[in-house]
Amino acid sequence: MPLDQKPVPAQPSADSGPDSGAGLTPEGPAGPEGPGTAPEGSGLAPAREPGPEPGREPGREPRESAAAGAPTESGEAWSIRQTGPWTHRDLAANGARFHIAELGSGPLVLLVHGWPEYWWAWRHQLTALAEAGYRAVALDLRGIGGSDRTPRGYDPGNLALDITGVIRSLGERRAHLVGHASGGTLAWVAAVMRPSVIQSLTVVSAAHPRDLRRALLTDRRQFAAFEHVLGFQRPWIPERRLVADDAELVGRYLTSWTGPNGLDEAAVRAYRQAIQIPSTAHCSIEPYRWLLRSMARPDGIQFARRMKKPITAPTLHVQGAADPVLLSHTALGGGEYVAAPYRWRLLPGVGHFPHEEAPEEFTAELLDWVGRHKE
Repeated sequence: MPLDQKPVPAQPSADSGPDSGAGLTPEGPAGPEGPGTAPEGSGLAPAREPGPEPGREPGREPRESAAAGAPTESGEAWSIRQTGPWTHRDLAANGARFHIAELGSGPLVLLVHGWPEYWWAWRHQLTALAEAGYRAVALDLRGIGGSDRTPRGYDPGNLALDITGVIRSLGERRAHLVGHASGGTLAWVAAVMRPSVIQSLTVVSAAHPRDLRRALLTDRRQFAAFEHVLGFQRPWIPERRLVADDAELVGRYLTSWTGPNGLDEAAVRAYRQAIQIPSTAHCSIEPYRWLLRSMARPDGIQFARRMKKPITAPTLHVQGAADPVLLSHTALGGGEYVAAPYRWRLLPGVGHFPHEEAPEEFTAELLDWVGRHKE
């Protein structure tokens, strides 16, 4: 579906309330049900929506909608499946279809992006890891990029099962897992839920979920730094703002969250294009809605208790000292939950995107860490 084509919105589900986060969105069919409606780790397949299009599974965008977009300013067609030395393919895991970009052979390193990025955020690491003798795979999370936009399944337990399911679908028993921001949060969760699958863990710009929860409840500075997450809690309006004016707000987020090096214009443009794929704006912020709305609910409290379990994977924790979104003192202390080798790396002058702002320095740290824990 081209970006300039307006999809017909689906009707809201019967249990959708004014703060459920579900229902009509300006981007397309209804996204997932309200945060936390699916049990943690349930792995539910997409539910049927009223009036599905003939020949298409409800709750999923046509493949072409995730592959092609409007022309860029240079006049070239933009695509989620950017060309390069890597190969693109789709695979099934945990009741959904996921898009991956893959390069190289050897031990598996699975790379998981944060918001508002998609697999392309790891383009520097894909080539470096492949050259170093690894099978590098960059994943599009559920609801983003070329992966399925399902009507539910955006709680952290289920999203973590997406990641471990992809590892299994790739035919691997274990993997080195690398996650940035929201993808880093899911990396923490995956290491708790499926420890036997995670050979080593690299977390970038992401506090341990218990530390983040504590900071949002007690630290006014961190709460203020999450102003955008607070704005995501309203129904419908955030989705409209994110895609308005060629996703101008997303561009402002990206440029204001970086250190002196910043992101190159091509990267900012790509992420602005990606958020405009129908339903992406809605699906991509559903995990943030779950984050805040679940804090006082039984599912959120149960999740926080479950995350007390020690992590047994060797863990590299990378944080930009100039990160204005996740403050350094919030991320500091993740080693408390790691019952294995743990390394904390604070990168001076680097903002929220170390893997893009300082790709050579970050990649060197990553290669050293996975190299130490191959066996």
